[in-house]
Amino acid sequence: MNHAEEKANNNPAVPENPEKKPDSSSRLKEITQILLENKVFRGVTPEKLRIVIEELGPTYIKLGQIMSLHSDILPKEYCTELMKLNSEVTPMPFSDVISVIETSYGDRWSEIFESIDPVSLGSASIAQVHRARLKTGENVIIKVQRKGIYDTMSRDIRLLHRAVRLLPSIGGLKNVVDLSQVLDELWSVAQEEMNFLKEADNMEEFARCNSDVAFVGVPTLYRRYTTSQVLVMEYIDGFSITDTEALQKNGYDLHEIGAKLVDNYIKQVINDGFFHADPHPGNLRIRDGKIIWIDMGMMGRLNERERGLLTEAVKGIADHDVSRVENAVLSLADFRKGKPDREQLYQDLRDILQRYGDTDIAGIDIADFFMDVMDAMKKNRITMPHGLTMLARGLTHMEGDLAEISPDINMAEIASQRIQASYLKSFDWKEALSHSGQDLFYAARDAAKLPSLMSRIMKEYLNGQSRVNLELKTSKNLAWLMRKLVQNIVIGMWVVALLISSSILCLTDMHPKILGMPLLGFLGYSAAGVIVLFLVIRHFATKPK
Repeated sequence: MNHAEEKANNNPAVPENPEKKPDSSSRLKEITQILLENKVFRGVTPEKLRIVIEELGPTYIKLGQIMSLHSDILPKEYCTELMKLNSEVTPMPFSDVISVIETSYGDRWSEIFESIDPVSLGSASIAQVHRARLKTGENVIIKVQRKGIYDTMSRDIRLLHRAVRLLPSIGGLKNVVDLSQVLDELWSVAQEEMNFLKEADNMEEFARCNSDVAFVGVPTLYRRYTTSQVLVMEYIDGFSITDTEALQKNGYDLHEIGAKLVDNYIKQVINDGFFHADPHPGNLRIRDGKIIWIDMGMMGRLNERERGLLTEAVKGIADHDVSRVENAVLSLADFRKGKPDREQLYQDLRDILQRYGDTDIAGIDIADFFMDVMDAMKKNRITMPHGLTMLARGLTHMEGDLAEISPDINMAEIASQRIQASYLKSFDWKEALSHSGQDLFYAARDAAKLPSLMSRIMKEYLNGQSRVNLELKTSKNLAWLMRKLVQNIVIGMWVVALLISSSILCLTDMHPKILGMPLLGFLGYSAAGVIVLFLVIRHFATKPK
């Protein structure tokens, strides 16, 4: 192992210059000018937010792309708009690429690489990629972090925190989301994505999870040349997964590709709990009959409990069982924002399921359905695990891929089939029979106690010792109706009292009089008439809240 390889293996994930504090004054002026030109202080619409981010430059584009993942925090329309952000940005100079490589390795690049193509294959906000050839002869891809990106993004996050405080508290985005919380989450995700050692770990784990899937491949990782700022992996040729014309010319069946792609993705989610969170066409290629997954910087995770509850939710969707979906959602939820109104949540989920009527699961767009459920959860102050927000983004991309490859394939149907197959495969008949036998025994034992239990209850009731505790919950409309009914009864009793007392006064010869009636009697009749008129007007003017 030479000096460069040793340095690559021991290079920790740290910022390029942790002591450096970038000057923020000029950048703050630039940001302020862009915000003023787009009139963000009058409110921020989804389209306006996307335009502002594009004008602010590469680091903000990356932040916007990460924001689009957070359907648990941002409203659906904002996430949808931010997914339109273009990831391609102006490449950094090749001299900067060499500088980052040599600084990261602590040696000249020529000690490891025979050649590096100066023209980048792609340039994004955090890194760009170049073709290269190792001195050992392998054709590889080098993913190189942008020079100074850590310090730049750190500075921009600080400036965004300042800008958030200037936004109006009413109208626009600030009225529906805690922007400071969003920024903190963005910075956390961005730091993880800037650590290429983490991406290398993801590649190795993904390869292990899919080692037994014949039609799935992952680029070979050259771990000994990988650092926190430089990632070296096998060069993947082949065809883009959405290049349908080239695929068909080379004998590929588009429907088979689409079906295998979805089946593998559902396996990643349900079986592995470790899935690709950014499966857009640029990260999927077809080579030698295999689907090659690349770019593992953005991965999602679901633990065993979350996968089980997600499976329950899919079964509830298939059966149009609102209670099953609701129970799964509540079990997955994080209630740090307060407990939700279960009745309202049930109603919202029922409305979502009713949109599909008696449609079979094969007719459900699972990405749209998932986003609708996420919106219902946001509405009811339910925060989902981070893995589910990543899944929402991944499902949206998968639907887009299928629209290009084979639009007739339905993800929900394949998901349901895989869940059933996984259940049957893992089903232990002996254990199931054992549990069923135990349940039957306990049920019989408890049933034998029913006569004595009923006898004890009746004795307590006859002796006045029994108590019944009831907890009654009403809908908002019923509660409103009951309040109005009680109010009207009370007011009606006042009207009756006024009419009776006024009638008694009219039988006397009390003075003074108006229209031949005692003054107090006249005033009593008038007050009763005004109250009745008020009740009639209010009845037709008010509506349930």
